[in-house]
Amino acid sequence: MSNNNVCGLLLAGGQSRRMGGGDKCLRTLGGRTVLARIIDIARPQVGKLVLNANGDGTRFADYDVPVAPDVVGGFAGPLAGVLTGLEWAKVNAPECQWVASFACDAPFAPRDLVGRFLAAVAEEGADLACASSDGRDQPVFGLWPVRLADDLRAALVGEDLRKVDIWTARYRLARVGWPTTPVDPFFNVNRPEDLEAAEALLSTMGSP
Repeated sequence: MSNNNVCGLLLAGGQSRRMGGGDKCLRTLGGRTVLARIIDIARPQVGKLVLNANGDGTRFADYDVPVAPDVVGGFAGPLAGVLTGLEWAKVNAPECQWVASFACDAPFAPRDLVGRFLAAVAEEGADLACASSDGRDQPVFGLWPVRLADDLRAALVGEDLRKVDIWTARYRLARVGWPTTPVDPFFNVNRPEDLEAAEALLSTMGSP
């Protein structure tokens, strides 16, 4: 079910060094790109959708998703991508009060991510939410209020802050956990061997 007050943010702004460069999300898994799989997971959960990626955006022309490069230079990490999503939503999706972020290297991401985030924030009176699995936070999968865009920009630009957990610790954070069986939904494809492992998992799950 789509949440029209939530903008989906696909984070693909990294440099993919461990994969040998290029775009991890454009690697093929089970005959489809990882990005195509993430879009299929994210799009039904949100209103509008934007892809955060640097460089020539035309390489994503086949995916019918607007591309927004980092609004802070220097490959400043996931927080720069989150800020990009928040500021993009303010201009392009003013109906959205929230931005839900999805890592573009996690092909098994939850299909109930946004709904569970919204429920947790409401239940706990939290400012934002992040995912967790196997006792570890997965902060790249988060729910971020658009109202904190200016605060995040001040932290990134004024304080040179880069660590997600340091920034989220300033607010009331709801942690939402997922089981890791039959597969950790936040399994990410960082290296060529991870892609091979994902292929094996895909065949075990019988997923298309």
